[in-house]
Amino acid sequence: MSDRPSVLRFAHPLPYGAIIHDGGVQFVVFSRRATAMRVLLYDGVADAEPAEIVRFDPELNRWGDIWSVFVSGAEPGQLYHFQADGPFEPDKGLRFDGRARLIDPYAKALTGDFLPAEDDIVRPPKCVVVSDEFDWQGDRHIRRGLDETVIYEMHVRGFTRDESSGVKHPGAYRGLIEKIPYLESLGVTAVELMPVFEFPINDCTGQPSRPVNYWGYDPLAFFAPHRGYAQGTEPGCQVREFKEMVLALHQAGIEVILDVVFNHTAEGNQDGPTLNFKGLENRVYYMLENGGRDYRNYSGCGNTLNGNHPIVREMIFHCLRYWVHNYHVDGFRFDLASILSRGRNGELLPNPPVIEAIAEDPLLADTKIIAEAWDAAGAYQVGTFGNLRWAEWNGRYRDDVRRFWRGDPNMIGSLATRLAGSSDLYQAGGRRPCNSINFITSHDGFTLNDLVSYSEKHNEDNGEDNRDGETENYCYNYGAEGPTKNPAIESVRLRQIKNMTASLLLSQGVPMLPAGNECRRTQRGNNNAYCQDNQISWFDWRLVQEHEDLRRFCSVLIGFRKSEPTVRRTDFLRGRPARLDGLPDVSWFGPSGGEVEWSADSRSLICLLGAAPPDDPRSPPNHHLLMLIHAGSDSRHFILPQSVRNIGWRLLLNTAAESPDDIHPALDGPPPPQNNVVTMEPRSLVVYVARNALPRR
Repeated sequence: MSDRPSVLRFAHPLPYGAIIHDGGVQFVVFSRRATAMRVLLYDGVADAEPAEIVRFDPELNRWGDIWSVFVSGAEPGQLYHFQADGPFEPDKGLRFDGRARLIDPYAKALTGDFLPAEDDIVRPPKCVVVSDEFDWQGDRHIRRGLDETVIYEMHVRGFTRDESSGVKHPGAYRGLIEKIPYLESLGVTAVELMPVFEFPINDCTGQPSRPVNYWGYDPLAFFAPHRGYAQGTEPGCQVREFKEMVLALHQAGIEVILDVVFNHTAEGNQDGPTLNFKGLENRVYYMLENGGRDYRNYSGCGNTLNGNHPIVREMIFHCLRYWVHNYHVDGFRFDLASILSRGRNGELLPNPPVIEAIAEDPLLADTKIIAEAWDAAGAYQVGTFGNLRWAEWNGRYRDDVRRFWRGDPNMIGSLATRLAGSSDLYQAGGRRPCNSINFITSHDGFTLNDLVSYSEKHNEDNGEDNRDGETENYCYNYGAEGPTKNPAIESVRLRQIKNMTASLLLSQGVPMLPAGNECRRTQRGNNNAYCQDNQISWFDWRLVQEHEDLRRFCSVLIGFRKSEPTVRRTDFLRGRPARLDGLPDVSWFGPSGGEVEWSADSRSLICLLGAAPPDDPRSPPNHHLLMLIHAGSDSRHFILPQSVRNIGWRLLLNTAAESPDDIHPALDGPPPPQNNVVTMEPRSLVVYVARNALPRR
């Protein structure tokens, strides 16, 4: 090991990170209270000790609170850590440890894993100096409107890890590329990738962690794609492979949205390891309490990132811009985003600087920004998060649609509001239906199959005595807990899956489907599979063939939605005709064809959507939709409203019918009965469509 003095050929205090220049690399890091700074340079991934140490001269290599040193001869592929001296005063929130090997907060890639700790020194994965050069072949962001978007939430590893996937690169970015034809056949327009920021594979002792960190909501490095999803072995190969995946998805017309975690880090609370932020400027990067001794925990994971501190806010901006510019990603879903609404003492701010700045950032103007508008400490901001640029995961939509189809009483008003775009949440603030990201299930909770197959969660395999996971899921098993061969139970379960899927894809707003809902993927009743890197979480591709009828149903509905502006309006429905001689944009009727008794204990409703005017006068007219909705447990006669009987309706779908008669891709299903009375099976949805044949003006 040797000490190498810095070379002052360059004096670049910014940007942060490891920046390649001719003849070497500039290493730049922020620390306000450090008394000394070093760069540890390694020759090999498995090396426990650095080959060289470069010391920052505080007189020459410090600019304010920024430490910057140029290392001549360093090249892409160089491995490194930072190391900082400073006060260790935990009661004041200062946790410097001059022995700690620190991950660069701006590291563009990590390599290797935790090496066995010695003398209580944690040896985390090494940072890699990375060149951002890549042939994008002219690729640019797709810039598809939210109103035209159908989101498919997925886990990069889990999507192809199972041997049934048949790919050459299972569990990898390249494995996802191999499955793009499937995504195209399904018709989704965007994939929302569960966390791809670097996160620990093993624990800080170098041993497999228990529980396993499968989901990845435990970031180590915000700027670095996860090394565990790369097929190659050379340091930094994940950068190239991630870009190859984005390029291939864009070439297929599919956008890439990242599920990003800016609410906590893998360092945990005061008992957790020092990996990066603690050892560089603990008081800045985290929300602290009790004088700085303890960590505020609004994330449920031990610590909370101090997102509205100017330094942390700057890091978040740089990170988002980097992923947009360097990786061409099309948007972000912010995990536990309400934490970003909290001030330095944890209070909810009326106009959080980081939230406003993300919305107003000019480089992010073409991207989608989506909030999970709650946190683990009770904040719930669905309908009020940020400004007009922010869309939100609509938890109210999820709960209300589940409850209606389960058969809960007095839910028809709530269902109507959700189908119509949740104006109660978004209209008063000047937002639009596309600010609502509608979903029935997500990674967090039951799969759609399990929602109708279990009445209780079954998380015993997680090792927490089934205490973890949400208890109230608005689920029902319809007569048997878990898998059954009873044909009657299986029939109603499949019908309910179709009911909720059709409701989702015909609602105003933006639909999100988790991977596998289209083929009845199951987690065996586990509604918190964060630690299950096995068949519980992996996509079983045999189900695609086994449930091809359901996959077809979903694909046809997605195709209908994409072609039909009537179900994805950009403005809220008003109950008035778009044209003086047209039908109202929405009308509601009771099952008798008359007025709805909203206060009644009814589980039946008729919705009429008048055709949206075509965007181009030369385009063919759009369709009217007539939705007959019945969540009751007995069959019932529905009478078509008098005002729509002379329209040329044809059946689009009937969730009670057997495939292929459950959906008609050519919109040429049979007309309603001549007596205008439709017999609805228990728990079923029937949708008719008709061209708007009104004369053109």
